[in-house]
Amino acid sequence: MSGRFITFEGIDGAGKSTHIVALEAWLRQRGRDVLLTREPGGSELAEKLRELLLRQPMDTLSETLLVFAARRDHLQVGIEPALARGAVVLCDRFTDATFAYQGGGRGFDAAVLRQLEAWVQQGREPDLTLWFDLPTELAAARRGQAREPDRFERQDRAFFERVREAYVQRMRGAPERFVRVDASLGRDAVWAQIERALAQRPWW
Repeated sequence: MSGRFITFEGIDGAGKSTHIVALEAWLRQRGRDVLLTREPGGSELAEKLRELLLRQPMDTLSETLLVFAARRDHLQVGIEPALARGAVVLCDRFTDATFAYQGGGRGFDAAVLRQLEAWVQQGREPDLTLWFDLPTELAAARRGQAREPDRFERQDRAFFERVREAYVQRMRGAPERFVRVDASLGRDAVWAQIERALAQRPWW
């Protein structure tokens, strides 16, 4: 079977982590080889860079370069080998998150992001992106019930509104790849949307 690359996107609190694990189990039950991974992270080097990104103060250029450095290693060490052997790669965030958080949230130059994307990914794009869309106030309430926030999660509501709008723009730019998931619904209703998205792809 051909490898497939599926990414989960959305702001923290949208429920991505719950459903990406559920999809992993669903795929394994159907005999698929699955790599479950995340960004920033996914390789030994990228996980070290993740800790810096989440905890260490830095300017937006440094932050963006670290994100793409982590992504480059993740692609070489984890994602590309898994796809080459025919696995389904499920990744909790990918480059859409960089355009959303660094581009939308931080206001970083989108033209520079596109150039870095081209250099680092060399044409690699997800086959399917599930965008978990959730009102920012509801996401904030869910995050408040979870763990100690990192330096991204501590941003104000206006930051996350800009992040959401950047996701909207990314979806409009690649409608064949994106599926919007209404993450405000209950778990079963969210899962039903994921199943419908998969059923519309002739991969399985």
